[in-house]
Amino acid sequence: MEIRIGNGYDVHLLARGLPLFLGGVKIEHTKGCIAHSDGDVIIHALCDALLGALALGDIGQHFPDTSDEFKGIDSKILLDRTYKMITERGYHLVNADIMLLLQKPKIAPYIVKMRKVLAEVLDTAPDRVSVKATTTEGAGYIGREEGVAAYAVVIISQ
Repeated sequence: MEIRIGNGYDVHLLARGLPLFLGGVKIEHTKGCIAHSDGDVIIHALCDALLGALALGDIGQHFPDTSDEFKGIDSKILLDRTYKMITERGYHLVNADIMLLLQKPKIAPYIVKMRKVLAEVLDTAPDRVSVKATTTEGAGYIGREEGVAAYAVVIISQ
């Protein structure tokens, strides 16, 4: 059995009047991500972690923000396509651990749903997908509510 670890990171600026999608779930908020796709930083970080585990490049290489094909795309589609690249090589997800950095809104009410949505796309159980959230205590661009970021770590095995 071979085990691989990958990590990913994503960040987007926030702007008023845009929808906010995190972990495949629409979040009620006055601001959303400025992005070519739907701007879901959790899924983008998760895609990069999966790709990194097998040295397959990064999300921008596979789904460039210059392509009309990916304009406004639901990031769950990107995650599904990414995970197919992993399973086609004989690997499966052991677990994923995701950390979201966002000042507002509070994410706790959405975490269970995010875990279920992500697990469904990844064809695994929700207890193999951890989603946590924290603020930056008002510090930096995240603390000023100008942006959102996410880190993801995955373990995959063959």
